[in-house]
Amino acid sequence: MSTRLTQALNAPVFKTKDIFDRMIDLDAYKDKKVFIGFFRHAGCPFCNIRVHALLKIHSELKAKGLEMIFFFESPEKVLLRSIFHKEISPIPLISDPEKIWYDAYGLESSGYKSAISHLTTFVQTAFKAQVLDVPMHPMADGESIKTMPAEFLLSEGLIIREVHYSERLNDRLDIEKVKAFADSKPVMD
Repeated sequence: MSTRLTQALNAPVFKTKDIFDRMIDLDAYKDKKVFIGFFRHAGCPFCNIRVHALLKIHSELKAKGLEMIFFFESPEKVLLRSIFHKEISPIPLISDPEKIWYDAYGLESSGYKSAISHLTTFVQTAFKAQVLDVPMHPMADGESIKTMPAEFLLSEGLIIREVHYSERLNDRLDIEKVKAFADSKPVMD
């Protein structure tokens, strides 16, 4: 199991291409606030509903100086087949099927937590995904039903200020907390 990250640590720095063939170097964001979201597979309704909600406030948060970067465990070709995922641009969307960055950021793999989420909230989530017209389909190409999402808020200097490892598939950072972080003054250590 990967080691979980905590607040006040320097975020692991990555430099990799996103699915839109852009080089994404986290060091280039060191003078900004950053939201990093680690999601499951391209057909996960829990994750795609969350991405939908974040896309709705992206412009508002960007105007306040908060950038977003999204990771999916799906292979690039799977993400590029999805109109929904292609429309995430200009937000960087990084494919990490080998889970290199999932491991570096301490993401958990739990069949138990995933199963509980599916048993208790899948029907409502699937209905909401259908209403919102976000993708929902079975896993493919080595994607895992066990991956648990996580979200991070980084301040200037790439310092982790907020860590949220999901206990259930619909458990995410509160949107109001993300907005408040975007509004906050720079933190000096």
